[in-house]
Amino acid sequence: MPIQLTIQSTHGSKTQTLAVTEGEKRVLTDVLAANGIQLNTRCGKRGACRGCMVELVRGSVNGPLGLIEAPAEIRTCQARLLPIGDVAVRIPAHARLEAKPQVGDSFVINTAVALEPLWPVSDGKLDTAFAVDVGTTTVVVAIIDLAKGEVLARAGDFNAQIRFGDNVITRIVAAATPLAREQMRLAMLQETIAPLLAKACRDAGRDPTRLAGGILAGNTTMLHLLTGEDPAGLGVVPFTPKFIESRTMTAAELGLARVSTNAALRNDVPMVLLPGFSAYVGADLVAGIYATGMMNDEKPSLLVDIGTNGEIVLQADGKLYCCATAAGPAFEGSGLLAGTRAQLGAISHLKLAGGEQFGFELETIGGGDPLSAPGLCGTAYVDFLATARRAGLLLPSGRFNPKEWQRLPVDLRTKTPGGFTLKIAGNLCINEADIASLIQAKAAIGAGIEILLRAAHLRAADIGTLYLAGGFGLYIDVEHAIDIGLLPGFMREQVKVMGNTSLGGATLAALDRCALPEMIAWRKSAQIFELNAQPGFEDCYLDHLSLP
Repeated sequence: MPIQLTIQSTHGSKTQTLAVTEGEKRVLTDVLAANGIQLNTRCGKRGACRGCMVELVRGSVNGPLGLIEAPAEIRTCQARLLPIGDVAVRIPAHARLEAKPQVGDSFVINTAVALEPLWPVSDGKLDTAFAVDVGTTTVVVAIIDLAKGEVLARAGDFNAQIRFGDNVITRIVAAATPLAREQMRLAMLQETIAPLLAKACRDAGRDPTRLAGGILAGNTTMLHLLTGEDPAGLGVVPFTPKFIESRTMTAAELGLARVSTNAALRNDVPMVLLPGFSAYVGADLVAGIYATGMMNDEKPSLLVDIGTNGEIVLQADGKLYCCATAAGPAFEGSGLLAGTRAQLGAISHLKLAGGEQFGFELETIGGGDPLSAPGLCGTAYVDFLATARRAGLLLPSGRFNPKEWQRLPVDLRTKTPGGFTLKIAGNLCINEADIASLIQAKAAIGAGIEILLRAAHLRAADIGTLYLAGGFGLYIDVEHAIDIGLLPGFMREQVKVMGNTSLGGATLAALDRCALPEMIAWRKSAQIFELNAQPGFEDCYLDHLSLP
């Protein structure tokens, strides 16, 4: 007898009932995925996050520790349906992957460009190219007019590989077998890049037959998974990649022509993968160096891309000092009580309301009602740390100040296993465990910056420009980032927000044939710092585990 599985939504009254027959996979995430409902399994279904958490409103399931009966919150990746019964779950908006992401597809070009495309241009025939930023979380495609040097259209979305894990380490673990690697490669090509390329071509009014070539940038793990290479060596010391040099493949060799949603994409379209520096300082950073023009800066300059793996490059006297920091996914909302990726409707910014009445002024992506927000994204958490510390609500340790805590309205504060917990809006809360995770993430970035500055015998004041890259950097309140020590010791006037420099550098590589040789040449002189092996790094990291 089939199990009756009823799916409800936290938004609206829409319900869906599935009949799950005997012999089908009974892990709840797999059952839902088989019926077109992809959940946010950002930890790779290891039960290590709250991404796929839903409400069990009726019935029972088997959990890791035994039977779980409604009402309860359950991780669907750890819940198995029983052989018989009637089960109903309510899925919150942030648990669904179809939520629209806030994609960082804009960028600033800070260097001179010679309009000498990488491929010969044939007017009206082969006069178009595309650039791809293959990010761990999102993928962005840009369509480029090679004759005019203009970006005609952009399209972006979540990387479909998210269901295998939300960071490079979980992806590396998930790619342990040839079958798994092929599934992940197809997820990126067939479900993400091909549809985005087709959409961007339509929006640009360019038929894919006019594509002369494509440039792809991304971190080293993503480029391994894109090409089907085993990334296992990236997950263990000494972090050995299969390749970091530039590669040129045809659309057929890469597999993009075969899975293209538009059959007009030719098999022989050349695809150039940009070079990287190391296992964790990848082609996305190399592209960013070119887009910022930092190699031409008279004063020392810094490029900081804040993400799950914060990547940092220092240029001083024409030399490059590079490192990657294991910041963790906290700035993308992972593991936080009300955390979510930057998506439509999420709370993106907040500040303490003025006046005697305690509260928050909230801003959401898309301007929706904060009370209906699926969660808070990383930029809002940065705002909270800065404003709450400034108001005296938080101590340097990140704990709530007991004296100020007692002054808060009773209905906004409570004590939970995660420490003091403060209500922000509706059921969205921040607790002291969240704050600890955020401080650890910002400490990793701050310590990485300090270690590179020490290596070049520089201070923050010696830096002419700090280029802030990536989607997170595009939307962050820079003053708040400085206030919490995420960009330690810098002044607002030193910081230049650049946007998606990975996409920008990839675009320039298509437009200027001199770009790729320069990127390849930098690899020979770049000095890579493995932070864990650096003397004094641990003490430096500990020094940053507080709020200024």
